Amino acid sequence: MTSKHITPDANRNENPDADSHDQSELTTKIPVNPPLITKGRISLLPGIIAIGFYMLVLAATVSFGVAGGRIPPIFLLMAALFVAASFGLLRLFRWAWALTLAAAFGFMAWFFWIFYSTKESMGIIMGILNLVFFMYLIRPDVRSRLR
Repeated sequence: MTSKHITPDANRNENPDADSHDQSELTTKIPVNPPLITKGRISLLPGIIAIGFYMLVLAATVSFGVAGGRIPPIFLLMAALFVAASFGLLRLFRWAWALTLAAAFGFMAWFFWIFYSTKESMGIIMGILNLVFFMYLIRPDVRSRLR
């Protein structure tokens, strides 16, 4: 079996501004960030959609808690912020990303405190879930898509 070496063709120059050593077929430049607009639509990451849905579930949970009398009515302001963060995140607004990031960090700390004080397994599970959401939101490819 013979080995085949690929060498760049020095005579072929597709881009007249580029140097000859950049013309190698083995070294192609791939953009780090994919385009934000695909055929007129904004491309959303699946994690953003899941976190937006999670924020709606949190808003519904708080609202039902207030309606049932287990949570003080002042928490309806938090529910309204969760709804705003959810829809803003789906529209890729930077303010909604910051609001969601703060909510994920706050709930992560709160659930870890619940686990520490009561040793309930729900606290560690929800704390880890919010930690995953927080770590996902601070990724550079997620932040680069925001407006």
